[in-house]
Amino acid sequence: QVQLVESGGGLVQPGGSLRLSCAASGYETMGWFRQAPGKEREFVAAHRRSGGSTFYAESVKGRFTISRDNAKNTLYLQMNSLKPEDTAVYYCAAAVNRIINSAIRMQRMYNNWGQGTQVTVSS
Repeated sequence: QVQLVESGGGLVQPGGSLRLSCAASGYETMGWFRQAPGKEREFVAAHRRSGGSTFYAESVKGRFTISRDNAKNTLYLQMNSLKPEDTAVYYCAAAVNRIINSAIRMQRMYNNWGQGTQVTVSS
């Protein structure tokens, strides 16, 4: 398995924006998950290469956008209107196979993970 490498995390003020990147290739389904201090890791967004379908957690819908640049073998997460509750370590995840809609939010469906990048939203 090729290791996934995230980048783009950092400190941003509430209302600000960040873009996360994940370098990877050859995966049909890719996603972002996050883990806040003292909480379990949770689904954020996912993207399927075939058809370009996207999926979002309700908490980020309308603020975050997941996209993929196949030429650059890179997955992105554009995060706008950031809130303090978005503070977490963000993980890139990938699966070689197509994950069906009903399972796409399940961590166990992804078999390759990055090391995570810290996002802190604070004034």
